[in-house]
Amino acid sequence: MSKEKGSFKGTIGFVLAAAGSAVGLGNIWRFPYLAARDGGGLFLVIYIILAVTFGFALLTTEVSIGRRTKQSPLTAYKEIGKGWSWIGIFSCIIPFIILPYYCAIGGWVLKYFVVFATGHGSDTANEQYFSDFISGRTEPVVYMVIFTLFCAAIIFMGVSGGIENISKVLMPVLILMVVGIAVFSLTVSGTDSNGKEVTGLDGLWVYLIPNLKGVTVKKFFSIVMDALGQLFYSLSVAMGIMIAYGSYVPDKANIAKSINQIEIFDTLVAFLAGIMIIPAVYVFMGPDGMSAGPSLMFISLPKVFAAMGKVGNIAGAVFFGMVFFAAVTSGMSLLEAVVSSAMDQFGYSRKKSTAIETVIALGIGLVVCLGYNVFYFDVMLPNGSRGQLLDVMDYTSNQILMPVVTIATCILIGWVKGPDYVISEVTKNGEKFGRAGLYKVMVRFIAPVLVFILFLMSLGLF
Repeated sequence: MSKEKGSFKGTIGFVLAAAGSAVGLGNIWRFPYLAARDGGGLFLVIYIILAVTFGFALLTTEVSIGRRTKQSPLTAYKEIGKGWSWIGIFSCIIPFIILPYYCAIGGWVLKYFVVFATGHGSDTANEQYFSDFISGRTEPVVYMVIFTLFCAAIIFMGVSGGIENISKVLMPVLILMVVGIAVFSLTVSGTDSNGKEVTGLDGLWVYLIPNLKGVTVKKFFSIVMDALGQLFYSLSVAMGIMIAYGSYVPDKANIAKSINQIEIFDTLVAFLAGIMIIPAVYVFMGPDGMSAGPSLMFISLPKVFAAMGKVGNIAGAVFFGMVFFAAVTSGMSLLEAVVSSAMDQFGYSRKKSTAIETVIALGIGLVVCLGYNVFYFDVMLPNGSRGQLLDVMDYTSNQILMPVVTIATCILIGWVKGPDYVISEVTKNGEKFGRAGLYKVMVRFIAPVLVFILFLMSLGLF
């Protein structure tokens, strides 16, 4: 690894950066939606079990690969074994595809923050506001550019000077904002259609208490797959990010302990995201309010903030400010995965690699923004959903390439090199690895099987 690539100065910097990457838009809007739809507490229990088994195994594998090879995702796999370099290529393509459309969505978040911060939040409660905004030809592009350049500036400053220092600031602020909004959500109150008073605490019980009504074996399996999919995408695995970050981890760091801390951070924010959103939506939109799904953040929540009256602008500004921070920590990690790969593969400097990838991301991001007007189309995806350009890119990266990378990595580490390839890296300084036995079982058998089922579901074959 070249000196210019840099490294984390301390373990806490790595943990906060990795947790920041994991804590993104998916935790904040998708987790609460799935929890509300899939039996509340039942989904939570399943998610936590998968986090300490499946998520732990994949995180441990990728961080260990990064630290052992000291390479980026593009070049790490060919260091492990001949004939496996294609996994590295796929691992680099994934963040390359995701970054432009993630920056477009990050621009949407920034736009909503500006609207609420300037006291015009009630405008966003209009049913057509969001669609009118994203179908515009100027504003979405401007906000996408600002968001992209913000992420690029951090990567431009390097690992310790940029990623680590920013993460040490943004992550504690993010946690405080999440906790603050969650507490506020529990204090709101309103009246339902029958004139009965409803409070945030009523919504909290809907979120926490397992709802087993109508849960058949088939439904239970569906909930497991939902939780697996959410965990798979929210932990930033199979995107090359954790390999890149792992390559910057000092040899003396305790990987097992760091993985535990990342798991706790990610699960805590996802859990608190549910408390932020579900009680407030329940109070102002009733039990059916969570059916909004992907449109929850930009269509349903603005209506909730509008229903709060004058305090809605403040609540909305704080909420979208928090979401912006979460999006930045994930956006910069996506950019770093590609930048580090360019540095290792082509020998480019950090500045040159960042500049090139930023220009490319801006170009593709422009096309994504125009995908709702100039380049608009609507197609049926193999999983049964309909989508436009952004959705096609998301489907290709998240539901096709990421499962392929994960399954191939499990085969490489679990069967070709053997689990001890990772275990020896985790315990290289004499650290204890209490879940070593669990790790072997997960990486060789359970993880690849679960991801394969998820992959078949993505293709509409299961």
